[in-house]
Amino acid sequence: MTHVGQQTIRYLRRPGAGWALLACVTVLTALGLIMLTSAGQSHNKIIDQDAYYLFRRQAIWLGIALASGLVAALVSLDWLGKCSHFIAAGVLVLLGLVVVPQIGVEVNGARRWLDLGPMRLQVSDLAKIAMIIWMAHYYGTRQRQVTNLITGFLVPCMAIGLTCGLIFLQPDFGTAALCGGVGFAMMFLAGARLWYLVPSAVIGVVGFSVAVYLDPVRLRRITSFLDVEANKADSGYQLWQGILAFGAGGVPGVGLGQGRQQLFFLPEAHTDFIFPVIGEELGLLATSAVVCLFAAIFTIGVLALRRAPNLYQFLLATGALLFLTMQALINMGVVTGLLPTKGMSLPFISYGGTNLVTMFVLIGLLFNCLASWSASPLLKPREL
Repeated sequence: MTHVGQQTIRYLRRPGAGWALLACVTVLTALGLIMLTSAGQSHNKIIDQDAYYLFRRQAIWLGIALASGLVAALVSLDWLGKCSHFIAAGVLVLLGLVVVPQIGVEVNGARRWLDLGPMRLQVSDLAKIAMIIWMAHYYGTRQRQVTNLITGFLVPCMAIGLTCGLIFLQPDFGTAALCGGVGFAMMFLAGARLWYLVPSAVIGVVGFSVAVYLDPVRLRRITSFLDVEANKADSGYQLWQGILAFGAGGVPGVGLGQGRQQLFFLPEAHTDFIFPVIGEELGLLATSAVVCLFAAIFTIGVLALRRAPNLYQFLLATGALLFLTMQALINMGVVTGLLPTKGMSLPFISYGGTNLVTMFVLIGLLFNCLASWSASPLLKPREL
């Protein structure tokens, strides 16, 4: 067994942040499997399958996700950094293939998947992993050049722009914005000059707003979000049904499997809008618990960041933590009417194989960092 594997196993034998992190993920994943049986009722009827069809498929993906997360938790972080260029290049090639009409799979007007026979691969999820690994290693090996215009700003900015641009072409505005936001946050935390970051962020926001304005579908989502009740029979229908689900559940909920909104009323109840189903069937206490679990993951990660031995591992853990918690925050904000409607999965809970694997890899990388930082700091070199 490698030194990294032995170190991780020793870390697991001690109670602490690692166990708390795993406990949060376990509860969220178990809740997701339970809710899929209920939230997938209408979907299973449409495709003429039994009540446990989505549960079985998600369980298969969960096995793949667990194996992927275990690899991420045991892999050498130094070796992973050395492979960052190859990982990033491979994902960029796949992102380019997705937008090719003869190769990418189109669903509901969006081309975001590659067909692998028995399963589909959503490459934009893999781009999240590749981006944080590449950026963390890039800045970690150029710590003395962070404030340089070309090395510290233009090169990372071009890498972020290329990744977000390919995702934008699918089109997937939400994931592109999420990747751009996390990327700029990593640049800021790495120490890039605000004189470069602030104007670029403003230009990015303005450009994104113009793109939304010129896209009738996305613009309609914004206008319906501003007045949901007036658009409840049209573009605001999904959000309105989600709000009704929360209202019907109240504090105690109507009971597991007793909800009505997922019975052909609430579209995508098993994917992006599974949180309202939890609110309807299990009530305010369950939805509050989900929020608290994601908040706990964020708190555990933030408190551990002060022990990072170098910039590379600090940015790697920060990127993984931001993608996990920001995606959850966006999903919950969308389904509660706080943010415009955007198709983004709730980590560990929503149905979706690639997203589940990605979330487990991110949590595995975060756990790997926590295990690495538990070693004596005297044994770890620091750049002064």
